[in-house]
Amino acid sequence: MKRREFLKRALTLGVLGSVVKASPAFAGIETPARSRTSGRARSVIELWIWGGPSHLESFDPKPGASRDYNGGHGAIPANVDGIFLSDYMPEMAKIADKFSIIRSMTHPFFGHETATYLMQTGRKPGGGVIYPAIGAMLAMLNGGNVKYNLPAYVALTTSKGRFSECGFLGDRYAPFATSGNPGAIRFQVDGYTPVGGLTADQMRRKFAFLDELDNISSDRPDHPEAAGFAQAGKEARSILFGRAAEVFDLTRETPAMRERYGMNRFGQSCLCARRLVEAGVPYITINASGWDTHKKHFETLNKLMPEMDKAVHALLTDLQERGLFDRTIVWWTGEFGRTPKVDWDAPWQGGRNHYCPCFSAMVAGGGFAGGKVVGSSDATGEHVVSRPVTPVDMLGSLYELCGIDPSQPFPANPIGLREPILPGADPQKRLREIYL
Repeated sequence: MKRREFLKRALTLGVLGSVVKASPAFAGIETPARSRTSGRARSVIELWIWGGPSHLESFDPKPGASRDYNGGHGAIPANVDGIFLSDYMPEMAKIADKFSIIRSMTHPFFGHETATYLMQTGRKPGGGVIYPAIGAMLAMLNGGNVKYNLPAYVALTTSKGRFSECGFLGDRYAPFATSGNPGAIRFQVDGYTPVGGLTADQMRRKFAFLDELDNISSDRPDHPEAAGFAQAGKEARSILFGRAAEVFDLTRETPAMRERYGMNRFGQSCLCARRLVEAGVPYITINASGWDTHKKHFETLNKLMPEMDKAVHALLTDLQERGLFDRTIVWWTGEFGRTPKVDWDAPWQGGRNHYCPCFSAMVAGGGFAGGKVVGSSDATGEHVVSRPVTPVDMLGSLYELCGIDPSQPFPANPIGLREPILPGADPQKRLREIYL
């Protein structure tokens, strides 16, 4: 049994398994020199609307189209003249001056796996090399100032699972997926934790049991494998019982603040993301599930959209109130959008399917201006009319605002790859018209 698998089974604790995977001792590579030269953003919060959100029910409504396209839903004016949002987004409409909308996202992949890979890496699948997602890259390049030994790439609450997000960089830069419900997590030495259903005392006993089983470290303390094993346990203890654990403990927030975000998984994940930004984590992704609405699209959105509308409004305003907005990018998107034309027939009963030729994204903070719209779609939202934006254009903009030149070669890595981070990226196609 491999040592990672042994440690996971011995502890039966998913969070600890993720910590061990993220341990430098198990990665076999050294931290490269950071290449930050400039850039406003120090952290990125990625709101990944997993499954593909509809642009017509979010940032590109079509009130003038027929019910077969807009489903009977209208648009509401935002607090910026000329910008309209879906009537599902009354809270976001109040703060349109804080974010910009891209209504002309486009790429050629209709499948979840291929589209996710392209949106996260800027690469088409194939060729035998799995490239790292932007979160893994920023964890490697900009992860030097994280507090409390926290991981530099955190996923709330699961990883995307569509591909290996760390790619050829290895497990050290895989996202630390918290699992569970962030609104229920309580990490206190004298309290309880629902992670694995274990109390802090039970976790300590499991660590003690592991120490009893580990005769390798005591017999050969100078062996690099044994030293790595011991270091992984030390880091795990630090995260579970130290200051890092407090970052995930949302009971340290006031009830009013928690309610402001919404007492649901997505809302509390957004609140946790703000706390991770305060701790210096460079990349946080919130993988919001449930948006693959092939069936009963509008019934599903009646639940999901109010939660999202409230939470994202709270996140942007809270970041600004705390002086974190200018150094934190918030990026809202999915792997693609949904078909503009509604399928009313059985078995879909008012569903929207995968759609990549035209969809929307939202960006805020970290050097992006607010109150702007990039690109446009036609009257039914089916085709890009102006300023097409590709995943490479979007990722290049994020890298640039984080102080990373995406045309530079990959830093030292396990496979010795020296090609550019984003090959073929055209700087003139980045979203510089909405940079501050």
